[in-house]
Amino acid sequence: MIGVSMSGPSSEPPVQGKRIELGDDSVAWWPCHIGSESMIGKECSIGALVHIGRGVTIGDGCRIQGGAYIADNSIIGAGVFIGPNATILNDRHPPSGDSRLWKPVSISDEVVIGGGSTVVAGVAIGRGAVIAAGATATSDVPADEVWGGVPATYLMSRQEYEARRTGDG
Repeated sequence: MIGVSMSGPSSEPPVQGKRIELGDDSVAWWPCHIGSESMIGKECSIGALVHIGRGVTIGDGCRIQGGAYIADNSIIGAGVFIGPNATILNDRHPPSGDSRLWKPVSISDEVVIGGGSTVVAGVAIGRGAVIAAGATATSDVPADEVWGGVPATYLMSRQEYEARRTGDG
C-alpha cells in the first residue's frame, strides 16, 4: 500500500481526464479527491470525480467508478468494486460536527457495491456480498449475500448472482 497526499495548486493548468499514477500500478483519473492519510492498495483504479475522504484504507485490486463518495476513515478490503455515484457514509445524524461520533463503514474483500447505492454509517459488508444498484444498506450485510432495495433486504446468494451475471442461471 502507498500513502497518498494530494498537494495544493500546481503551476500547471489542470487537464481534464489526466491519468495520475499513484504507484504500485494504481491510477486515479483527474479530477478526483484523495484525502490526507488515505492508503491506496496495489493495482487500484479510481475514476474521475471520486471523493475519497481522509484516513480511508483501500485494499489491493479495487475499482472505484466515477462520482463515488467514500467518507473519512472508511475501510475497504481487496478486490472491491464500487459502482458510479455510490455513497459510503460515516455520520448517522449529519452534520454531527464531531468526528468522535462518526461510525465508519467496513467493506470486506471481493464486495460489489452497485452504482447509485448508499451504505449508511457504521454498516459492515461481509466478504463477497453484493449491494444492488440504487440500494440503501442500513444494516450489516452477511458474506456472500446479495441485498437490494430501500432499505436493502436479502435477494439471493452470491452464487445465484454469479450464475445470472455469467448467463448460467
